[in-house]
Amino acid sequence: MKKKYVVRLTDDERVELEGIVSKGRASAYRVKHANILLAVDANGTNVTDEEAAKAYRCHQNTVRNVRQRLVERGMEAALDRKAQEEPSRRRILDGDKEAQLIAIACGQPPDGRCRWTLKLLADKLVELGIVDAISDQTVRRTLKKTNYALTGRSVG
Repeated sequence: MKKKYVVRLTDDERVELEGIVSKGRASAYRVKHANILLAVDANGTNVTDEEAAKAYRCHQNTVRNVRQRLVERGMEAALDRKAQEEPSRRRILDGDKEAQLIAIACGQPPDGRCRWTLKLLADKLVELGIVDAISDQTVRRTLKKTNYALTGRSVG
């Protein structure tokens, strides 16, 4: 099968990759990616993706992806891990919702209460339709991040 992304390393790039492999001070995936690039170099050993995957104990897709990142985005992108385009979990409280939480927490507590509790704040956010559901621990982390104290007096 004809390779879509052909790796042709310059002498400087080859020296850089060999330095990464021989020093052994880089992270394991970075050393593996350097070995893969040296192996699939069209001006060097020019092994197939299958042979490189077998030699460096990875999947053929890893070899193909490293090759593609080198051609499309350069050496650093090929040596590093693929950056996440989107976080694994979306934040429940973005900037606007976080500001609304703080505004509620700074306001008057419900009747019969002398201060807001985390549970009361979580329930109020759901009641107002700001979020569909939220735990009191998410409220706690958000308030802790903003250095807001529920004690009603200065903590600093």
